[in-house]
Amino acid sequence: MNIQSIDRRILLTHLHAVEEEFPLHFLGLLERGSAPHVFGDDALDFLAEKRPGLSLLGVTGAELALSERLGHPVGIVLRSELHGADADRVLTTLQPL
Repeated sequence: MNIQSIDRRILLTHLHAVEEEFPLHFLGLLERGSAPHVFGDDALDFLAEKRPGLSLLGVTGAELALSERLGHPVGIVLRSELHGADADRVLTTLQPL
């Protein structure tokens, strides 16, 4: 999926709507494959910060909600779950929103 094919204003609108529904904040777009639990060449991987009250079910719900809004599979990687070499590798691919 080429992120440039999605209007940035529309993307941000969808991200903000999901942030209002779930306790997280999106930081940027990651290289495809950063969220290995999501399959599909057209998938989008996002980096997010968790807010108080976010559960594993909440992350899954946010992925599903954003996937429905964008029409593509979505993976969310939480910043707090990145450590060491993995953090360095993933963060070098971050494209700010």
